[in-house]
Amino acid sequence: MTMQNNNLKYYGAALLAMFFWSFSFVWFKIAYRGYEPMTVVLIRLCLATAIMFVIAKLIGKLQPIQKGDWKWMFLLSFFEPFLYFMGESFGLKYVSPTVAAVIVATIPLFTPLAALYFHKEKMSWANFTGLLISFAGVSLVVLDNSFQFSASPLGVALEFLAVLSTLGYAIILKKLTHNYNGFTIISYQNLFGSILFLPFWLVFEAGKTFQTPFHQEAFMAIVKLAIFASILGFIFFTYSIRNLGINKSNMFINTMPVFVVIFSFFILGEEINIQKITGIVGVIAGLFIAQLKRRKIKAIKKVEISNIEI
Repeated sequence: MTMQNNNLKYYGAALLAMFFWSFSFVWFKIAYRGYEPMTVVLIRLCLATAIMFVIAKLIGKLQPIQKGDWKWMFLLSFFEPFLYFMGESFGLKYVSPTVAAVIVATIPLFTPLAALYFHKEKMSWANFTGLLISFAGVSLVVLDNSFQFSASPLGVALEFLAVLSTLGYAIILKKLTHNYNGFTIISYQNLFGSILFLPFWLVFEAGKTFQTPFHQEAFMAIVKLAIFASILGFIFFTYSIRNLGINKSNMFINTMPVFVVIFSFFILGEEINIQKITGIVGVIAGLFIAQLKRRKIKAIKKVEISNIEI
């Protein structure tokens, strides 16, 4: 019973992370009404960095980084937020939130290969079958009534850059969760991400930003991005990936297009129809199937991480 309760917590954490990250696709669109992409990302990261360091220090969760881990922490930040946001934020200039979300939902298709190679994580037939069903549901959500897909090639390419960066991020994150809690990882992740973005912002957008009048709606969207997407989303995802592994945690990414369709309908006024509803049902069904355990479980050595708090 305790094991089941723990699994519910881990799955719930993954789902909450996707819920907050799904909102980010909509908030980016709102933020762009007042500010340019790199300005949005830099303000978001600076706010998230300040908030995370203060909270982590106050509650005693900020751990010292070991000398040999600085390179891994920096590489983690290079993949995400730096490379991921370069792809996602600029990609959203050219494609809709829904199209961006479905491209991001392809991450679980690539994750098993990376997880198998770097962490020896195995994938069951139930996982694989559920993943295919879930992705079929995602496709229904993003295709139009005539089952055609039309989007900016540049926007699609940039979103796939975000997909590839997430794979690198997940691999390094799994390594760091052995020694550090989520508060420490996310604090330094946002700090290094801010440092990496700063020179690009200074060269390409600083002048225009200083001439831009304050836009309250856009700025509040950035604040929400910092709190919910850059802080809470990553805290829950770190907790999930530590306990479920890369494969199972990333499978929940398939829920993001579902959330984005719903949020875009209510906030941005995008269309929702029977086809999209059918796709949503497929996504949920696939996720349930993907989490089923095989009846015959082979003896697999697992690295257990105990007594680690987020």
